[in-house]
Amino acid sequence: MRNLSERIIEILKETKRISEADIQKALSEYAKDNSGKLRDVLVRMGLISEKELMSLLSVELKVPFLNLTKYKISPDIAKAVPEKMARKHQIVPISRIGNTLTVAMADPFNVIAIDDIAILTKAKVECVLCTEKDVQEALDRVYVTETESIETMVGALGNSTEDLEMVKDEEDSDVATVGKQDSAGAPVVKIVDLLLREALKKRASDIHIEPFEDRVRVRYRVDGALQEAFTIPKSNQSAVLTRLKILSRLDITESRIPQDGRFKIKLDNKEVDFRVSILPVYFGGKVVMRLLDKSAISFGLDHLGFLPETLNAFKTAVAKPFGMILITGPTGSGKSTTLYSILNQLNTPERNIITIEDPIEYQVKGITQIHAKPEVGLDFASGLRAILRQSPDVVMVGEIRDGETADIAIKASLTGQIVLSTLHTNDAAGAMTRLADMHVEPFLIASSVVMVAAQRLCRKICANCKTKVEIPKEVFEKAGIPLDKIVPDPKDRNFIKGKGCEKCNQTGYKGRMAVLETLTVDDNIRDMVVSRASSFEIKNYAVKNGMTTLRDDAVKKFCAGLTTLDEVLRLTTEDE
Repeated sequence: MRNLSERIIEILKETKRISEADIQKALSEYAKDNSGKLRDVLVRMGLISEKELMSLLSVELKVPFLNLTKYKISPDIAKAVPEKMARKHQIVPISRIGNTLTVAMADPFNVIAIDDIAILTKAKVECVLCTEKDVQEALDRVYVTETESIETMVGALGNSTEDLEMVKDEEDSDVATVGKQDSAGAPVVKIVDLLLREALKKRASDIHIEPFEDRVRVRYRVDGALQEAFTIPKSNQSAVLTRLKILSRLDITESRIPQDGRFKIKLDNKEVDFRVSILPVYFGGKVVMRLLDKSAISFGLDHLGFLPETLNAFKTAVAKPFGMILITGPTGSGKSTTLYSILNQLNTPERNIITIEDPIEYQVKGITQIHAKPEVGLDFASGLRAILRQSPDVVMVGEIRDGETADIAIKASLTGQIVLSTLHTNDAAGAMTRLADMHVEPFLIASSVVMVAAQRLCRKICANCKTKVEIPKEVFEKAGIPLDKIVPDPKDRNFIKGKGCEKCNQTGYKGRMAVLETLTVDDNIRDMVVSRASSFEIKNYAVKNGMTTLRDDAVKKFCAGLTTLDEVLRLTTEDE
């Protein structure tokens, strides 16, 4: 069946509302922005307004167009479809007459949504067309009564026996401790406590507080996906922001520029660090807080879920007396957790371990850690020079961002130190050419780098609701996955997915694990680096000699029943 984008192109050509040349321009722009939607591209380019496009679709598809902003929706009718499903499919139930349920949606070709709702409600589903913005606003209006109000939750918090304790940071001894007694203070204190408490309860990695014209939305990132939690009244926005600034030791009078800070809380004898970023936006300050749980790095490499061959590659590299180990990947791919796990394994009384980070994500006993402060001249390069005068055995540099830092780090690894760091590249082989692009001499790269690991994080299937599934061979062929080559024995293929339950918030996933591509540098790779071979050539050689790519590693974990095929395809591309 044709999708909405294909039908839009057909309609625009039939009605000649847009010239063929403009259509091709829009398609070209759409191909570059594959994360967006064709209708958004058309509107953004000014070729047609959204409402005019919807009117055209309405006439051609013979589906009524409705202005949801002027339509009053009954909460009783909306409750026929759970909020989670309505938001997932971007539909709003607006009317029910007999056994016919009418829903408003922006994509009438979403037959999966229509089928899901028909099965759930046991009704015949008819749809009306409306804009995506109207659907989102209607969802926020309709389901606000279904979500427990912030006032109710804060009221319940007053009876809680668990206390959140704000812990004083050792680095700032002049800052007063915020103690348990504050939990019984002003309502804004209770609101902030609730935000933090719920985030810990849901195992969130981030908290997003986003101001809009008439409300403040709170979302939690759980297992890599954002989930809407609740809404804070607009009247409390300023007080909540001020409270977070005070906790993070930021300037409460400054609202024009971005600010970064941190604080620490203690709950149930468990300390969690919060990294806070405040960004000035149109309707106030947007806050993103990253939760850093020390327990995540309390174990060594054996507990990170690596495949045996990957674990052996890490242990071999870490056992070397000197050399550079690099972890690559995008932001939020778990690079820091892997590096800290290596440090934890190397952390013995016989070793002098020093790190320079921006910021310090986890504070580890027995390790000297430096917080880089470029504004006062303490950047990675200058800090690294000072570290090398401290006779270190192991050095960790938070990130190699420039040629000067790369050059110093590589020379340090050649003079007897183990150097750990991160780079932003798509794959392991790309680290070699990235360092060369920073004007580091190829012979130095070849002599110093002992291992590069590219990393991603994939969601793990919930153990409570996992169930076996059958996947046709054609699906793997279409996805470009040579299953017979990656996992030759059918007995080793255990296809599982999560059905969804209360423990995983109906997602089917609970927790995350690393997917890795590990490049061990041998003599042939060193020769290729010196001769300035491309990352493509280096990768091809490594794969022919047994390197497991990101996709192969992900497929093996899928066949082991640890994750799903959807996660494999989401995280990796065919050439990985």
